[in-house]
Formats: sequence, C-alpha cells, structure tokens
Amino acid sequence: MSTQEVLMSYYDWLRALHLISVMAWMAGMLYLPRLFVYHAETGQESPQSETFKIMERRLLKIIINPAMIATWLFGLSMLVANPALLEQGWLHGKLTLVLILSGLHGYFARLVKVFARDANTRSPRFYRVLNEIPTLIMIAVVILAVVEPF
Repeated sequence: MSTQEVLMSYYDWLRALHLISVMAWMAGMLYLPRLFVYHAETGQESPQSETFKIMERRLLKIIINPAMIATWLFGLSMLVANPALLEQGWLHGKLTLVLILSGLHGYFARLVKVFARDANTRSPRFYRVLNEIPTLIMIAVVILAVVEPF
C-alpha cells in the first residue's frame, strides 16, 4: 500500500483532527490579541502586566503553536491522500489565507516578545483592530471550504 492509500483510508480521521486543530488555533488567535488590548492598557512592570506576560506566553507556546503545527500536518496529509484537491480553485484561496494567517501568527509571536520586554509602543486601539483580522480570515476560509465558490 502506498502512503497515499494509507492516508486515504484514514481520511475522515485526518479531516476531523484537522478541524479540531483549526478550532484550537483559531481560539488562540482570537484570544491573544484581546490579551494584547488589556496588556496595552496596563502600566509596564505592574503586577497585571506581569500576569499578562505569563498568559500570553503560555497561550502561544501551549495552545497556539501546537495547534498551528497540527493544522498544517493534518491539512497537508489530506492533500497527500487526495492530491486532486489541488485542482480546486477554492483550495488555492484557502491555502493563501492560511499562509496569511500563519504569517499573522508569527507577528503575534513577535508581539508576545515585545510585551515581555516591556517594549510595546502600540495603543489598545491598534490591538482591537488587529483582533479583527483573524476573524475575517476565518470567515473567508470557512466560506471557501464549505461553499467552494470556484
């Protein structure tokens, strides 16, 4: 049996694990910038700021990073199992948005380090706006994956 055949025999499991991973990743990507809003509202080196540093670091390291890795692994496994999906236009749009979300993930990781150094110069309003980007990407990805408009 080829790798493709083995993966195809577990395709429903791969899809389920992919969706679970996506939900965990998105939960973190929606919550982390909200923490940035609250953190930006506190004084640097205050007890609240120190608490936010811990929360942000743990959310990134324990939930968001592993969930993103799992999302990519299960998603790519589904593509290996069913390479015909790569011929679908909607998937190209979805993958583009997932790459953008992955870049945003990297930016959030950088911001965790900025806050950890007490070097934030952005306003809470900046983080409120930033908080909307993962939501918009999520909406577009779900529409592409479910409706398959092209």
